[in-house]
Amino acid sequence: MTDATTETVDISNNRLAEILLDPASIGRGNANIEHEREVAIYDLLDGNSFELEGRDDGPYKLTIGMVEDRLALTVFKAAEEEGEPIVTHFLSLTPFKRIMKDYFLVLDSYYQAIRSAQPSRIQAIDVGRRGLHDEGSRVLVERLEGKIKIDFDTARRLFTLISALHWKG
Repeated sequence: MTDATTETVDISNNRLAEILLDPASIGRGNANIEHEREVAIYDLLDGNSFELEGRDDGPYKLTIGMVEDRLALTVFKAAEEEGEPIVTHFLSLTPFKRIMKDYFLVLDSYYQAIRSAQPSRIQAIDVGRRGLHDEGSRVLVERLEGKIKIDFDTARRLFTLISALHWKG
């Protein structure tokens, strides 16, 4: 007689199950930015850590948008088709402005370079791009402190989406 054991898989409630970008907040983007958005959302859904302070009732659905020049992060319970938001956090974009300005300049250079530049030039621009991206991600983690706890990979992907809302390309 064999002894059957049951393995339990720990699926954290502290995660995002759905991410939406507010259509009214999205600027008209080029193909590169559309691709960046799609990849960031796919990667976020594939693996993320998203914990509302003082709660453990996820998974969650997140809507990212702009309201009066502030970033709006609206969180819902993912299981509910229609319902009231659990919370909406509004963040000033002032701490991100310099980073995003520099990030967009580097992105422009990067997309131009991948068409015709030497691999060493592309790599140098990409190092700068990643550095600015990491800086923006750290600022996001700091700005969400006490509200939403996220890991660095989640912050990086969210910063991509936030940046995509502002891209003028």
